[in-house]
Amino acid sequence: MGLTIHAVRGRGYRLPEPVEWLDAGEVAAHLGSTAGAYTIQVLDSVDSTNSALMAAALGGAADGTLFCAEHQLAGKGRRGRQWHSVLGGSLTFSVLWRFDSGLQSLAGLSLAAGLAIARAVNRHSRHAARLKWPNDILVDYRKLAGILVEVQGDMHGAAFAVVGVGLNVRLSEPQRDAVDQAVVDLAEMGVTVGRNRLLADCLLELHAALGLFRQHGFSALRAEWQALDAYAGRAVALALPDARSVHGVACGVDETGAFLLRDARSIVSPYSGGEISLRLDGAR
Repeated sequence: MGLTIHAVRGRGYRLPEPVEWLDAGEVAAHLGSTAGAYTIQVLDSVDSTNSALMAAALGGAADGTLFCAEHQLAGKGRRGRQWHSVLGGSLTFSVLWRFDSGLQSLAGLSLAAGLAIARAVNRHSRHAARLKWPNDILVDYRKLAGILVEVQGDMHGAAFAVVGVGLNVRLSEPQRDAVDQAVVDLAEMGVTVGRNRLLADCLLELHAALGLFRQHGFSALRAEWQALDAYAGRAVALALPDARSVHGVACGVDETGAFLLRDARSIVSPYSGGEISLRLDGAR
């Protein structure tokens, strides 16, 4: 489970750092009047909160159902990657949102969710959390959190989205080494807020962002997203599904959340999500 256990002679065993376990009642108390928007379920251990909630959604779970887990056996990241979570050292949860306007109305949803998580972190951090298209939250170009959105339904009818969030709270060195990219956690950033309060703040910001998204789509959140864009004006490379790479300068996103790239001829082209991978040009 990724835990380090210290043996104390004559006294037994202990964790090196205290853990604040997730508590649905405490999260609801922090949510205040917004608590009614969510049905919170805390799971001790699960393969993946996204997989479990997808199954619950197909079984009729209500809008606003939330699964959060202390431990994931097979956490899911974008593009089939594993999300490494740590017992007591991560915040991993998934929220179910239902829509009547079909899958076609969900463009930019992962960006809206990422903005909400960055807002929540920035309530408590002196180190600004910024955004990497389409679904990462970064601090100094190291990954703090990721978003995974899975959708199902009709293009123009009933549809739902399961929005999964994984956020690093406190990682040990071996846990950092297991990840194939530079990472950062809240402890390193000096953030001491408890996980229950942090989860509540994430849910408050998600609720606010979703309200705008439902009414106006991603366009209502675009300006704020771009204000936190970590890659704006930087030379970047986009790895496409056919193994080609395109190079240019990052120019933010359009009103649907598509990434805008200016090439050497100063032509700006949009690129949608899926299997596209973004990195700073020259970075591996």
